[in-house]
Amino acid sequence: MPELIPVIDLMQGQVVHARRGDRQAYQPLRSRLVEGCAPVAVVDALIEATGACHLYIADLDAIRGLGDHRAQIAALAVRHPQVEFWVDGGFAGADAARALHEATGALPILGSETLAEPAALARLAAAGVPALLSLDHRAGAPLGPDWAHDPAGWPMRVIAMELARVGADAGPDLALIARLRAQRPDVAVIAAGGVRDAVDLATLDAAGVPAVLVASALHDGRL
Repeated sequence: MPELIPVIDLMQGQVVHARRGDRQAYQPLRSRLVEGCAPVAVVDALIEATGACHLYIADLDAIRGLGDHRAQIAALAVRHPQVEFWVDGGFAGADAARALHEATGALPILGSETLAEPAALARLAAAGVPALLSLDHRAGAPLGPDWAHDPAGWPMRVIAMELARVGADAGPDLALIARLRAQRPDVAVIAAGGVRDAVDLATLDAAGVPAVLVASALHDGRL
């Protein structure tokens, strides 16, 4: 089965429930795993429930240009040294992504939605920072510059992100995943958005997906 990578979305110091990428409407998390929405408590519960080796953080304040959660992320990394944290901080280029890595030890996720520097991934690789690329889509339409979706420039791990399916109980976008895998068979395509249950995990496993980002299905007990 694909590796489960828990996801938390941070906004104004708390964990919120992401739905369909409509960030202005996100509400504080309600979960069967944990009381409240404090980042430390939620991360502790997710790691205990899944035994996760990786955990994805979307810093929504940073993505929206309204501050960041760098101090909280650094504290989480110290608290869970066995976990590799991945952070989408709305990075436009290599400098901000490298600063996040140096301050927290987390690996930066460069999202095509916000990426503006064509050489960002190459510069990070040259600096020894193993960044990931999130190929962001909304309702099937790629977000961000065309060059960000050019498979020639992809790192060895990319995320197939369909924002319209996040928290929507709609199932993973298998067509998007298949298209990306066909474009670069040597690259690991990580699924994101829409995973509901063990049946979806089995389907993704059959499709050759090594890992999947999950939030809602963990918090409501379906996984």
